[in-house]
Amino acid sequence: MTAVTHNIDLERSGTGRIDWSPYLVGAGIGVLSWVAFGLFGDPLGVTTAYSRVASWFAVPIIGSEAVAQNSYWKSMPLKWDYGVWFLVGIPLGAFLSAVLSGTWRLELVPEVWEERFGPSVIKRFVAAFLGGVVIMYGARLAGGCTSGHGISGGLQLALSSWLFLAVMFATGLAVSAVLFRKS
Repeated sequence: MTAVTHNIDLERSGTGRIDWSPYLVGAGIGVLSWVAFGLFGDPLGVTTAYSRVASWFAVPIIGSEAVAQNSYWKSMPLKWDYGVWFLVGIPLGAFLSAVLSGTWRLELVPEVWEERFGPSVIKRFVAAFLGGVVIMYGARLAGGCTSGHGISGGLQLALSSWLFLAVMFATGLAVSAVLFRKS
C-alpha cells in the first residue's frame, strides 16, 4: 500500500487510534447502495427488517396465530432477506470497525452521559431503550429510517427524504443543545 493510499484509507491520530476517512466510508456506503439496488432491487434500510424480526419475537408472547392475523406483520412476514442480513451486519460491522480502529471498549455509561445525568447504568439503559422506541416509531411513521430515507432516498433525490434529513438534523441539534447544555 502506498503512503498516499494509506492517508486516504486510514489515518492514525495522535492518540494511536485509527480514524476512518469519511470520504472512503461515504464511497463505501455509495457502493453498498448500488449493490443493494442492483442485486436485490431494494434500497438500504433497517426498519422493515426490525419489524420482521419483531414478529419473530412476538410469536412466543402473543402466539403465532395472533402474529399471522396482525395486519402490520402480515404485510412483512419474517423472511431472511438481504434486509435482515443487513440488520445483522450493522452491529458486526460496527464492532469490527471499532476493533480495527483501536477504539473498542466496553462502556456501559459514556463519559458525556455520566457528566450530565450521573453514573446509573439502569437510567442509561432505560433512556436508551425509550429513545429507541421513539425513534423506531417515528421511522415507521415516516416510512423509513435514517438509512432508508437519508441514504437511499437522498441518493434518489426524493424530496421527502431530504425533508426528513433536514428535520432529523435540526431535531438532533435542538435535543443535544437541551440535554448537554452547560449548567
